[in-house]
Amino acid sequence: MPDLKISLITVSFNTERTIECCIQSVLAQSFKNVEYIIIDGSSTDNTLQIIHKYKQDIQILVSEPDKGIYDAMNKGIKMATGEIIGMLNADDYFTEANVLRDIADQFILNNALITYGDLDFVNSKGRVVRKWRSGKYFPGLFNWGWMPPHPTFYCKKELFQQFGYYSLEYGTAADYELMLRFMHKNRVSAFYLNKVLINMKIGGISNKSLYNRVKGLLFDLKAMRNNGIKAPLLGLLFKPIRKISQYF
Repeated sequence: MPDLKISLITVSFNTERTIECCIQSVLAQSFKNVEYIIIDGSSTDNTLQIIHKYKQDIQILVSEPDKGIYDAMNKGIKMATGEIIGMLNADDYFTEANVLRDIADQFILNNALITYGDLDFVNSKGRVVRKWRSGKYFPGLFNWGWMPPHPTFYCKKELFQQFGYYSLEYGTAADYELMLRFMHKNRVSAFYLNKVLINMKIGGISNKSLYNRVKGLLFDLKAMRNNGIKAPLLGLLFKPIRKISQYF
């Protein structure tokens, strides 16, 4: 098989409770042609001390103030030298050791531009509390509130160069907007990897309060309107409804 490098980016800020589990799940991967990049937002807890324990296995480490998680992701993407870009949040971790191998195979065997998979939400004890099963994508599915789980989303670096990076004007919906822009607006084909790739710990920024939930919905609506969703209000209605099935 041809050589292929995955640039994996972890963004962190005061994540001393979770960052070690995240890093260890990366180092345990059977696929080794990984450029691991950590972009830290000048953490003030023990995050950096933990990261430095593994510095020999981290190819790029930056710690400096930023404009938030998506600004940090953009920094990492621009520094990356791999053909494939993926994100692993500091409070998430891979489900098993062959995740990156299976993702790499999708790009090599199918000549994919984008691949994505499934995700489990877990509590502090690691127990699964929600299951996000994406299913196969087909054009127009975003019109009905569908989206892939962003932590499972991997794509060719050239797509960022062609269609742009994460836009900070969409707040917590910047990841949704980028996937919408790539897959729906610009019709980039995507392959579905029918496998749970990521364990995601519950309690993200966008879900911490009613205010943040409402604000997040407004960002979603803006993303839909700016990326060609046929009926944005209908899409906005279906988006949270789809989450109900994740509890069963």
